[in-house]
Amino acid sequence: MGRSRNTRQTRRGSAAAEAVVEAVDGGLAQLVPDPDRPRAWTLLIDGAPQSHVDLDDPAHLSFEYQRRIGHVIDLAAAPGKPVHAVHLGGGAFTLARYVAATRPRSTQQVVERDATLVQLVRRELPLDSNARIRVRAADARAGLAKVPEGWADLIIADVFSGARTPAHLTSAEFLDEVRRALKPSGVYAANLADGPPLAHLRGQIATAAARFAELALIADPAVLRGKRFGNAVLVASDGPLPLAELTRRAASDPHPGRVEHGRPLTDFTGGALPVTDATAAASPAPPPSVFR
Repeated sequence: MGRSRNTRQTRRGSAAAEAVVEAVDGGLAQLVPDPDRPRAWTLLIDGAPQSHVDLDDPAHLSFEYQRRIGHVIDLAAAPGKPVHAVHLGGGAFTLARYVAATRPRSTQQVVERDATLVQLVRRELPLDSNARIRVRAADARAGLAKVPEGWADLIIADVFSGARTPAHLTSAEFLDEVRRALKPSGVYAANLADGPPLAHLRGQIATAAARFAELALIADPAVLRGKRFGNAVLVASDGPLPLAELTRRAASDPHPGRVEHGRPLTDFTGGALPVTDATAAASPAPPPSVFR
């Protein structure tokens, strides 16, 4: 299905917004207008929500997990200070737009495998021409390998294929590549999705603990208790993490989250072993009820 004429008018402020539906490499993409925000859109792939973008207010983060990553971005450097950021997984470039809005003059690289999706988003939800955002259509791990050693202040992984994180982005060898590209004080944040019995999440924490000195996990308490499927944001660094402020911000969110770190986070892994390229598996598929 193609783009409607009304959709093009919407970018100029028309109230007659219509959804854009197009086939992309990863499935059927839908850009659905937000009824509460005149120039805001939600991107869905095969019915699964991927991103929300407000072209008038790119600092607005609608999705719960993206707000949690937003806290990490806010605390990764002094307020407003430009950073070098790498985004593995592009979607509608929500978090790259957020960095550009909150940290002007930042230099960013977005790696998104779905070249057709990149074209769709660039056309319908264009990036600010002044933003220093380079978008590369490539596999996340292959694109990360091209980032210069020690270049990034911040690396954000939010990669899903068919609502699952690909296996080759879950291993210790992948995190070795993340650490290579990070500055010594750099921060890594990953959007992880899992449900009971949380075997994937426990393994990802054990893997990160084998590669980074400091870890924290931000999640809904119900997800951590294994009561439901959901997202958790893993934060890792070789330098100190702003745990007190992360905890405060997560707790004050419209959907309050809990921050686990230290011994409780180690205990949470339940003795799970680090994942290697040889043992890696994709994250579990969400149950159909998640997107109803």
